[in-house]
Amino acid sequence: MNQHPARQEDDERNLATEIEDVIDHAVEEALDSARAENAEMAYRRDRLLAALTLLGGAGLFLGTPFALRSGAEFFLPVTAALVVAIALVPLLEWLERRRVPSALAAFACMSLFLGAANIAVALIVVPASDWFARLPERAGQMRANLSPLIELYASFERFIDDLVHTFARKPTAAATVAVQTPNSLLEIVASSAPYAAIQMFFGILVVFFFLSGWTRMRRRIIQSRSSFSNAMMTARVIQEMVDSTSAYLGTITIINMSLGALVAVALWAIGMETPMMWGGIVALLNYIPYLGPIAAALLLAAGGLMTYPDVWVGLAPAAIFVAIHLIEANVLTPTLVGRRLTINPLLILIALSYWGWVWGTTGALLAVPLLIILKTILDAAGKPDIAGFLFEEGTLTNGHHDEVIAAMEAEREARRSSPQ
Repeated sequence: MNQHPARQEDDERNLATEIEDVIDHAVEEALDSARAENAEMAYRRDRLLAALTLLGGAGLFLGTPFALRSGAEFFLPVTAALVVAIALVPLLEWLERRRVPSALAAFACMSLFLGAANIAVALIVVPASDWFARLPERAGQMRANLSPLIELYASFERFIDDLVHTFARKPTAAATVAVQTPNSLLEIVASSAPYAAIQMFFGILVVFFFLSGWTRMRRRIIQSRSSFSNAMMTARVIQEMVDSTSAYLGTITIINMSLGALVAVALWAIGMETPMMWGGIVALLNYIPYLGPIAAALLLAAGGLMTYPDVWVGLAPAAIFVAIHLIEANVLTPTLVGRRLTINPLLILIALSYWGWVWGTTGALLAVPLLIILKTILDAAGKPDIAGFLFEEGTLTNGHHDEVIAAMEAEREARRSSPQ
């Protein structure tokens, strides 16, 4: 009689255990289904937001250059001033470490920069005005030097015309080319001089106030971060941006000044007029990768043909510059700059084309420093996986969907092993 109630209790206990197992299994399946549904909904939401972000970014990228061009009177001096100010930050910090007040240190940096800029302008602009003034009377000298090439081209053109007259039914009419007088350019420069002076003064003020408030601004940005790790990351990004920009501009400036000095000495040795002006032009144009040296060689060739009566002697200044530049570009610059900064040449060409189209020659001069600044910020912020988003059904962050699935599997394994 006593075993029957005990057996009944065991049966009831087993039945209750089976019911609990069934309920737990059903609850686990429901939870897995809910988590999978939530993960799928989150993935779709992330993909929708990523698509909207990609479309907005593409529209911003396409619309930005037109806004920058239309507002060049404001954006160009501000951007140039910020690049100059970032390049002067190491000198500012060096003065501040020696207990120089921020305003006085900023004024010293500005004075040094303006002094160097005035010297460069005096070396280039004043002699260049004399060259432009003597351009009409020396055009005959250049035409005489280029007469063999002109005759060769004329002979080739006559040969083509003869072929056209032979095979064509009707003779082709000669095209008339209208040459605009260069006086209009001088008038434009003269009329835009007040605006240039205002922009220059505005840029000087931007540089001064940026430098004088740099230390406080950096401290305030770092202290406003929500955590210590974010503050350290912000400080590291700011320091890398300053170090990369100033190191590039400082190194390139030393290289370009050395290149300009060597070219000036070589041109002085062969009797070229105003060798310091040509050295300054070479140093200035060498800030523009690839395109600047080509323009410098063409200008030197034109200047040589205007100076010397023989065509081969007239091409000697350009040949001397090309020889020195080849050594500088293939030996000196990769040794000094390549160790610190490695930038894809395709990115440099795209940056030159982009900023040159937006702001002309000034934009081309600012292209590489702006590329360095943007590259530093993007490397710290993280680059979106656009290719994965377009071709692998991913979002704009690398491996987001895979991370969600891995987290779900880890949580399931942890839940299964927890009762043990």
